[in-house]
Amino acid sequence: MPGSPREGGHVVVLHRWTDRYADYGRYLDHTVHRVSYVTTEQALRHLPVARAAGVELVDSTEDVKAVREAVDRLTERSGPPTRIVALQETDLDLAALLRDEFALPGPGAEELRPVRDKLLMAQRLEAAGVPVPPTAAAPDHAAVTRFAAAHGWPLLVKPRRGTASAGVTRLDSPMALAEFTFPDGVDLIVQPWVADRVLHVDGVFTGREPGLWRASRYLSTCLQFAEGEALGSVEIDEHSLPAGLLQLVSSATRALLARPSVFHLELFESETGALTVLELGARPGGAEVPFVWREVHGVDLMAAAFAHQTGTPDPTPAALPHTGRVGGWLLVPPSAPTPCRVRSVRLPDDGRAYARNIPPRGRLLTGGGYEHAGARFRFSGASTAEVEADVLRTARDTSVLCAPVDAGEPARIAVVGCGNPPYRRYALAALAQRVETALVQPAAPQWQRPYIGDRFRSADTSDADAVTAAVADLLAPAAGPVAVLTWDETLLETTAEVARRLRLPHLSPQAVRHCRDKLATRRALAAAGVPSAGFRHVHDHDEALAAAEQLGLPVVVKPRGLAGSIGVTLATRPEEVAGAFEQVRTSSFPGIRRLDGAIVEEYLTGPEISVDCAVDHGRVHVVNVARKRLGFAPHFEETGHLVAPWREESWAYDVEFVVAAAHAALGLRTGITHSEVRLTPSGPRVVEVNGRLGGDFIPLLGALATGVDQVAAAADLALGRAPTLVPHLDRCAEVRFLYPGHDAVVRELDVTAAAAVPGIVETVELAPPGTELRLPPRGIVPRLAALVAVGDTPAQCATALDRAERAVRYTLAPLSP
Repeated sequence: MPGSPREGGHVVVLHRWTDRYADYGRYLDHTVHRVSYVTTEQALRHLPVARAAGVELVDSTEDVKAVREAVDRLTERSGPPTRIVALQETDLDLAALLRDEFALPGPGAEELRPVRDKLLMAQRLEAAGVPVPPTAAAPDHAAVTRFAAAHGWPLLVKPRRGTASAGVTRLDSPMALAEFTFPDGVDLIVQPWVADRVLHVDGVFTGREPGLWRASRYLSTCLQFAEGEALGSVEIDEHSLPAGLLQLVSSATRALLARPSVFHLELFESETGALTVLELGARPGGAEVPFVWREVHGVDLMAAAFAHQTGTPDPTPAALPHTGRVGGWLLVPPSAPTPCRVRSVRLPDDGRAYARNIPPRGRLLTGGGYEHAGARFRFSGASTAEVEADVLRTARDTSVLCAPVDAGEPARIAVVGCGNPPYRRYALAALAQRVETALVQPAAPQWQRPYIGDRFRSADTSDADAVTAAVADLLAPAAGPVAVLTWDETLLETTAEVARRLRLPHLSPQAVRHCRDKLATRRALAAAGVPSAGFRHVHDHDEALAAAEQLGLPVVVKPRGLAGSIGVTLATRPEEVAGAFEQVRTSSFPGIRRLDGAIVEEYLTGPEISVDCAVDHGRVHVVNVARKRLGFAPHFEETGHLVAPWREESWAYDVEFVVAAAHAALGLRTGITHSEVRLTPSGPRVVEVNGRLGGDFIPLLGALATGVDQVAAAADLALGRAPTLVPHLDRCAEVRFLYPGHDAVVRELDVTAAAAVPGIVETVELAPPGTELRLPPRGIVPRLAALVAVGDTPAQCATALDRAERAVRYTLAPLSP
């Protein structure tokens, strides 16, 4: 029962990092406590999703409305939160507001104010006798002019609430002030610009005094970093610490912190050794500080901060372990303002850093804090001098050469794989009309050449490293927006990983795996309460029969991860279940690895439809619906599809609701999807969701029937643009596939006469002479031809297709068993 003491409460974590800054699964037992996460698609990668009570995705954890709605959904699922956790500085304010709203333990908005409001912070420190720079509110030019008259030039104007020197401006003269524009809706303060070197002290405040702590010296300033210079830091040898530092740290933490807390204190040290506090954050230091502490000193500051916010025991030792090592770090920003694309990275030959995070060629850099600042390095040595020399040498020999992204230049999309030309030529042609199209596949291009020119790289498309390098080669030289895209089911996981590495819009790798593994799909839908089918995961004939008995015959037996309905069989009697399982065991699909076992699931009765959607930042837009034509029972061969007006159907609203819920459950937030739904007597139920364009010409049918081009929508979404989804046609389009009457070899095939039938807009030969066709379940989509008709009604389409089918001429030779 949610809320029972046995479950240990409901902890909601606001999380935004994409790197492994925090290890929540180690900090709190997710089997005892209900731990839920509000995070972004990009930050999902290192979270213990499988053990989480719930995960809600938002575009940004700074979107108060979206986060609040996400917390509401988690509350419905797992009960009211008993703790709210946020470890990243920018999320502290919202976490405090949520604690206040739910009346939860931990720092609320008022308690947090002295460490978030820099004007109040300076006032509190000054009142406690802690030296601070003169600080005043800066609402307008007049206020800054008065401050300059008292304290001189140059000055710094900065947000009262800010982080990482974002929005900080140096003003050197009255003329510079006159040219400065005060931002709307942002409260500013003004301080003198101080030329002293900057130190930072990181540690843990016990509630009475600093416990363990460590002082470091910046080798440049955060402001310089914001202006494009490298930012480095090195820890200070204990014997070289400034006099009076501990007393200043003690006074500052006592003045600003009301409870045990991790802290990050920044201060000035003058040439004479005088210390002045700049600011203090009630959180672990940014940049590489948490990694250095964990890797060099064996202390996890994030674990301590997590414990403080959850009320669990603080794992921090009483004293910093003596390792005899000094740590340091370095951030090297891109050579161009963001957004920009990495052209190349130059690195030092000696590799002095013990860890580094280098953006790959082709990656889109959009800024967003130190984590995404460019190249990142961590160092360890025996002394401050040794580490400082390594940091400076690496800074000197490293460059991240980038080119600005010009939204006005032509867009370029790299397509990974291209599929079977009869089925996907229309898609590549439509894409090439909108953008510069490039291609990555193992073999040299043939039919694709008119659409891609010389924009091609050969790569093993099962190797994410190779595909990333190939895509980067094709995209890095482009001046305009770029994207990566695939409509090949077998290449979805690779493409999603490439997009993640290059920071390009796409379904996340986790979401793609949810779709590709039908068992993961079923589990996710069941956990979210999305209407689907009862199921069992089985590994042998006996388990399959037992599952069929539990679920009730008839049942569907299917592979976990193939495509095209391969290996999917309806079993109506117990004796058919073993054969169906054997069919799964022996089935394969080119390019898709087999997943263990099979799925036995409840047979859903009723018509089957496919629902094509465009998903934009988590908002699911149904683009069109196709009625499936199925044949070759007990197998589920798709013999045709009809796209016709559907919004007036009695099931329309329920289908939209169920499909949107399925997307949320699977974490599908950006891209084109293709879902299959059964219209059962109890309502729509999801069969599966695919993270790609629909196959079998369904997107083409949609364009013919509604005027909405799904290929164009897929391109726009991949480029981070809003797609055009408003229909301007209201008619019907249908595809019918022709099959041989028996297993055969195609000798001749001619669709010329069929193409001349009124209402027929497309005829495609799918089996050139010499093709062997084996009917299900022995063969994979053994089709002779595809016929596409357009009409005002389904009946008009059917009439045209009947005439065209009779007009197709072909000769077959029997195929030996």
